[in-house]
Amino acid sequence: MIIINNADVLTLNDADDAHFGGHVVIDGTRIVAVGDGAWPGPAGEGDTVIDARGKLAMPGLVDLHYHTAIGKGFSDHLPLWEYLEACWYPLIRNLDPEAAYWAAMASYAESLKGGVTTVNDMYRQLPALGKAAEEIGIRAVLSNDVALPEHDLDTLETNQEAYRAVHGLGDGRVEVYVGIEWLPLGSPEMLRDARALADDLGTGIHIHLNESLTEVQDSIKRFGQRPTEVAYDAGLLGPDCVAAHCVHLSDREIALMRETGTQISHNPSSNAKLGNGIARLPEMLNAGLNVGIGHDAAECNNSRDLFEVIKFASVIHRANRLDSSLTQAPDVIRMATRNGSDALRHETGRLEVGRKADVILVNTNTLAFTPLVPGDKAHLYSHLAYASNGSAVDTTIVDGQIVMAGRELLTVNEEEIVREANAAFARVLARVEKAKA
Repeated sequence: MIIINNADVLTLNDADDAHFGGHVVIDGTRIVAVGDGAWPGPAGEGDTVIDARGKLAMPGLVDLHYHTAIGKGFSDHLPLWEYLEACWYPLIRNLDPEAAYWAAMASYAESLKGGVTTVNDMYRQLPALGKAAEEIGIRAVLSNDVALPEHDLDTLETNQEAYRAVHGLGDGRVEVYVGIEWLPLGSPEMLRDARALADDLGTGIHIHLNESLTEVQDSIKRFGQRPTEVAYDAGLLGPDCVAAHCVHLSDREIALMRETGTQISHNPSSNAKLGNGIARLPEMLNAGLNVGIGHDAAECNNSRDLFEVIKFASVIHRANRLDSSLTQAPDVIRMATRNGSDALRHETGRLEVGRKADVILVNTNTLAFTPLVPGDKAHLYSHLAYASNGSAVDTTIVDGQIVMAGRELLTVNEEEIVREANAAFARVLARVEKAKA
């Protein structure tokens, strides 16, 4: 067992219970006790006892829209469509399995160090990504970059093969969804086929929708409908579908999302950096949609620190609407934990008996958390949302396994990952440059 004592515990359960100086106990992959004070049961031989004095225990973060990244720091000045053509597509078209493996290792390592225990990762070379996720210990939902064949990305056949090869790795920590790049590289027929494949496999769907105005304009020009309307008519939407971005949703499209129970990933910092705009988050929440948070990709965000996105998800809407009552700290923390977990139909996102043990310990004995009123739940939420960042995370536990302790990754060699990921990027970039010549 893993016994965490003397922690300030934010459960994120339905009652929003908090336990100051409390405990969390993990047996195998499940949480078996949460409560006030030290755990009364004895520690057995082989049990791990963590004195979490000066630390906060909370559910691990869920990065609901994620792309493994081979590089970052390029084409920072470009809008989405031009950025994709100049940077993103050339890099992912020149991936090989080894490069994808090290890119995933670097991506997942940074996420784990920032308190992310689950990623919803749309990329390529899924067997390599699945191997990385299995080895490093993260919980990963993987999907391909499916587009029409002429765009030289992945196909539904590729995605089906990946499901057969990867789904269920890591004792079930690794899953495979059907992934759709976006409608400008697709068609209504492809969306219908994607839904049929997902239903046949019994899995979910991950798609970009209404990310930019150019995407909306392209859809209206080609199909006579907005992207979400096309997806709705194709039968793609539903509770098992995560729609990323949704920056430019009409009232009707929000209603279609509500009717179908489709999950939304809000990615405000990526949307802002690419100049795509600000999503109608208040309207989505008022409509009762389940909205989680994603960083998108390091190439178009430059950081995988989900705490940065949490802060952005609160303050950008207050600034845009001139209303400081919007997106309060507890709301955005729930979006990054339980909402993301619910979107992926996982048994995580809350510290409750019987749930999967994805737990992080955040160091509150720092300047970022100073001053901190003892026993004040609202103060903890405020510091988490507005003052903290991923470097405050001390310990990360996924599926009952400690994968980071004292800021040190325990399952992999961080120095090797940095070295090999840099070398992988150099090889891929060389292929891109050669193809241009």
